[in-house]
Amino acid sequence: MEVKDILRNLREKNNLTQEQMAERVNVTRQAVSRWETGETQPNPEMLKVLSRKFDVSINTLLGSPRTLICQCCGMPLSEDSMISRDTDGNFDEEYCKWCYADGKFTYESKEQLIDFCVEHLASDAWPKEQVRAHMEAVVPTLKHWKS
Repeated sequence: MEVKDILRNLREKNNLTQEQMAERVNVTRQAVSRWETGETQPNPEMLKVLSRKFDVSINTLLGSPRTLICQCCGMPLSEDSMISRDTDGNFDEEYCKWCYADGKFTYESKEQLIDFCVEHLASDAWPKEQVRAHMEAVVPTLKHWKS
């Protein structure tokens, strides 16, 4: 879906006219109209405003061009509800809500994270040894653990 369609759907989902949406994000009705026709797109600062006001990630507003992956545990972030938030309530698209919440990381070490995942992800189809091997290969490559 294109940005223009996403913005129109967002406005309609919230039962807003173009004028009401414009007031909510402090732009003109004409600006909203141009977004919805594809004549222009919101600039990066406006994308942040739209994200905050309508509780959707910037990635979603842009049509999900990137596959987001938690940079702590490696989980794909396929829905906005999985994405963490900063202490100010804004989305932090680098982490899942289980690894990073309220401005703090949940796991103090790679080993703690891996142990948790082994206990909670293992199944008959994916035994503990395979989960551990997978996590030990992936976790050290993620941004949070590289520093």
